Amino acid sequence: MNIDRIFKSADFFQPTDSEPIRSVVTESPDAVVVAWYVKPGQEIGAHIHPNGQDTWTILSGSGQYYLDQEGTRKIITAGDVVVAPIQFVHGVFNHSDEPLIFISVVTPYDAGYEPVVIKA
Repeated sequence: MNIDRIFKSADFFQPTDSEPIRSVVTESPDAVVVAWYVKPGQEIGAHIHPNGQDTWTILSGSGQYYLDQEGTRKIITAGDVVVAPIQFVHGVFNHSDEPLIFISVVTPYDAGYEPVVIKA
């Protein structure tokens, strides 16, 4: 069986002015690997995965990471690994003047997605 196992991350980072870019690198029944490029002022809205975990590895930049539905945020930066277990609110706002670039691994593939309204 011949399947791709090595990918060049730069092939997936194609910025746009309208919204963050979500590029699927690879997917299987076990996981989805996504490359994200979030320009300054852009946001990945708060959400949960009702049936899975989302793990982010921050490659460059920084952002305000949503921790809960009340709007609590924490700054994440290059080198951080951020884990959102099942049902945990997460998302990010790029408050900086540099792109926020990270890889997300969602497990399992069918973890689901539900937007969350921030109360604050």
